[in-house]
Amino acid sequence: MTLRLELRGITKQYPGVLANDGVGLKVQPGEIHAVLGENGAGKSTLMKIIFGSVKPDAGEVFFNGQQVHIKSPQEARALGISMVFQHFSLFDTLTAAENVWLGLDKSLSLEEVTKRIREVSGEYGLELDPDRHVHSLTVGERQRIEIVRALMTNPQLLILDEPTSVLIPQAVEKLFGTLRQLADKGCSILYISHKLDEIRALCHHCTVMRGGKVTGEVDPRNESNASLSRLMIGSEPIELRHGAPMLGDVALAVKGLSVPSDDPFGVSLKAVNFALCAGEIVGIAGVSGNGQQALMAVLSGEDPRGAPGSVTLFGHDISRARPMKRRKLGLHSVPEERLGRGAVPTMSLAQNTLLTRMDAVGPGGWLRMKGVMGMTSELIERFNVKAAGAHAPAKSLSGGNLQKFIMGREIDAAPRVLLVSQPTWGVDVGAAAQIRGELLKLRDAGCAILVVSEELDELFEVCDRLMVMAQGRLSPSLATAQATIERLGEWMSGLWDKPAATGQMAEGEHVQA
Repeated sequence: MTLRLELRGITKQYPGVLANDGVGLKVQPGEIHAVLGENGAGKSTLMKIIFGSVKPDAGEVFFNGQQVHIKSPQEARALGISMVFQHFSLFDTLTAAENVWLGLDKSLSLEEVTKRIREVSGEYGLELDPDRHVHSLTVGERQRIEIVRALMTNPQLLILDEPTSVLIPQAVEKLFGTLRQLADKGCSILYISHKLDEIRALCHHCTVMRGGKVTGEVDPRNESNASLSRLMIGSEPIELRHGAPMLGDVALAVKGLSVPSDDPFGVSLKAVNFALCAGEIVGIAGVSGNGQQALMAVLSGEDPRGAPGSVTLFGHDISRARPMKRRKLGLHSVPEERLGRGAVPTMSLAQNTLLTRMDAVGPGGWLRMKGVMGMTSELIERFNVKAAGAHAPAKSLSGGNLQKFIMGREIDAAPRVLLVSQPTWGVDVGAAAQIRGELLKLRDAGCAILVVSEELDELFEVCDRLMVMAQGRLSPSLATAQATIERLGEWMSGLWDKPAATGQMAEGEHVQA
């Protein structure tokens, strides 16, 4: 049988980093083929070479038995290759339909494309309003645009880079069903993911990369999570120790927080109430686009429109305080969007460290640049960030490595309150375990932590209490030990009991361990 894709000796060198070192890869028609590796192993670079957005320094690419020189994504799509990137390639000022239309040939009108988007998104369970502008969408909704755009090209080879990182379990299962149908029809799928359970459940074959080289090939269906982890990072992830919390006083209290959306398509916050104590981790679950991003913006100070008295930090009313004042009081945050909000793409890692670290500023406002460089280098080492050094621009890092850097920057600041959106999005299993372990250490040191995540497994692993956000409303809190995936799934539709029946925690109350 003619191979759908074959790579021979693919090599790509960046300044200070050999991303791909003589990589070979073979993919059969109708095969779902995983490429597994830790952050910075060279997976994303390899996929971009296949898709024509990066030119290799050496090596050969064969597609359907013919050698090809793919010079652009347009040429790749013409061959029958589509890709869903981990970092999205969308124009913020255009609608979802206009973004999809740009990636298709112009034989269809915009009206016809809009109709097809509704059909495809409905068929695959990827709810999407084609008329909404991208700038008004959450990360999860933006990813749905990318997936729908790829599926509309009827590809022979579909490349998916971390496609489920912001999908709830039900949507993941629906996507898997779609991918299996595509494979049954002969479409080959290259699947990049750090979720070992997904790879074992979905993929027929797995190529393992480390340090830019292929280090092994296995049938993931015959492997365990532990054996795949050893192949990928050389060891098994650290085991987390999650003891009972030692609760302190209320650190962050939210009372009757209602904030109208400043976007006609956005979600307004409606009478949100909760209290977060020192020494605990509280998680917020929910389908992307239900107000989580709006809530974190209000709590972090990005959106200072809370009514007076609606948000208090250690007794101080911060409802309309700017982020800098909140940081001075000990509140740090990690936004869901890494490039643009968590880090400035063109600035170096050292300069990005300066953005949120007040301890880098000396008397009179003088910057301690030597100290900043040292601090950044320590962060790179402590959190195993693969980068060319403190001078490397943020945009030069892989998605997972940038996430490790941003999380490390805020954790290392020893915050009194930490707000985190999607803490381990796109990071490998080893790094995810390290980040979760660091969050638990912060909690045990008395930090109050609020985690927004669409990874239910992650929330169950690190949180002491759980809440759900649906349509701008926040559910009562529930001790993690009492929660189930089924119950949270019901709550994601806005179906929850009265607060008194489920242990809603009012300001000043403590959760029973």
